[in-house]
Amino acid sequence: MIYSERIRILREDRDKKQSEIANILNKSQQGYAHLENDNARLSVDDLITLCKYYNVTADYILGLTDEIKELPKK
Repeated sequence: MIYSERIRILREDRDKKQSEIANILNKSQQGYAHLENDNARLSVDDLITLCKYYNVTADYILGLTDEIKELPKK
């Protein structure tokens, strides 16, 4: 799945460790690693949290677009 690669790239581009992102998602480091290794599915709640954290659209994380767009301002 594309999202597993995208969330890894986003994390690495921001010099974050898996454990840091796992903490944001209330998961263990191993649980988060399963998402990056495509051994677990990304929940909608986790997708929303990651979009907000990285300030990118779900379309980018899900691979519907290759253009990184920031979330619209409210």
